[in-house]
Amino acid sequence: MPARTLDAHHHLYDLETGTYPWLQLDLELDLFVGDIAPLKRSYRVENLLADAAGANLRKSVHVQVDWDPTDPVGETAWLQSVADEHGFPHGIVAHAHLEQGDIEDTLVEHCAYPNVRGIRQLVQAHDDPRFGFVEPGLMARDDWRRGFALLERHGLSFDLQVFAHQMGEGADLAAAFPSTQIVVTHSGLPLMHEDGWFERWQDGLRLLAARDNVALKVSGLGMMKHDWTVDDIRPVVAAAFEIFGIDRCLWGSNFPVDGLYGTYADAVAAYEQIAADLDLSADEQDAFFYRNAERVYRV
Repeated sequence: MPARTLDAHHHLYDLETGTYPWLQLDLELDLFVGDIAPLKRSYRVENLLADAAGANLRKSVHVQVDWDPTDPVGETAWLQSVADEHGFPHGIVAHAHLEQGDIEDTLVEHCAYPNVRGIRQLVQAHDDPRFGFVEPGLMARDDWRRGFALLERHGLSFDLQVFAHQMGEGADLAAAFPSTQIVVTHSGLPLMHEDGWFERWQDGLRLLAARDNVALKVSGLGMMKHDWTVDDIRPVVAAAFEIFGIDRCLWGSNFPVDGLYGTYADAVAAYEQIAADLDLSADEQDAFFYRNAERVYRV
C-alpha cells in the first residue's frame, strides 16, 4: 500500500439525521451506477475508516451526495460537525445551484464552515437518461456563469463532472475563469461501453488539460465498468497521467459508491500496481496518492 493516502473523493451520509431523497424515498431509479439498494444504509466516518483500513488514509475530501436540494447548507453543517468530532473529512466540496438568484447568500453560508473548499453541481448531460442529469448547455448560460464567477471571490474550487462530449465546454469555462481551480471528477467519465470512447475521451481530456487551472481526479472507474479489472483501467489511468501529468492527477475512492464493485483495498492496490507498471517513482506516487490533493484542496 502507499505510504500515505489522501482520499480526494468520498461520500458520507447518515440516513437517521439527514435528508437524501434518492436513498430514502421509494423511487424507481435507473442509473448508470447500477443497483443502489446496497447504498441505502448510513455510511459514516467509522464505515469509511473501516473500509480504508490498511490503506494509510491520513486525510480526506468529502464531495456532496445529493442531500435535500432545498437545504444545501444543511449537509455542510452536518459534515463540519462530523469533522469537528472525528477529524474527517478535512475538506468539504459542498452543493449549490449556481444559476439561482440567491447563490451568493448560499456560498456565504457554506463558507462560514472552515472545512469548505469547493462546490460541486452536477452538470453531466447525456441523451441517455441513465447517464445525464441536466439539460445540455447549462455551463454556457449567463445566469449560471454569474454564479460561477462568485467562486473566485469566495476562494472556492469547482468539481466538474462531464462526459467527453462536454469537455470542450468545460475547457471554455476554464479559459473564461482562469483564477478558479477546476477539478474534473471521476476520470472524465469514460464511457467504456461505447464504440470509439477511448479516442473521444482522450481528445476531450487534452482540451481540459490545456488549461492550467484544471486538475483531474482519477476516481470512479468502477461506475464506468462494474466488473473492472486492473487491465481494464490501466489504459485510462496511463492516459490520464500522460495527458495531465502526474502533478495534476488526484486519487479518490468514490466510496461507498465504488464499493458496489470491489473493496477499498482492491482499488488502492490496483492503482498502486498500475503506478508501478508505469515506473512511477516513490515521489510521483506520493504526489498522486497524497500531495496533489493536499495542494489542490488546501487541506
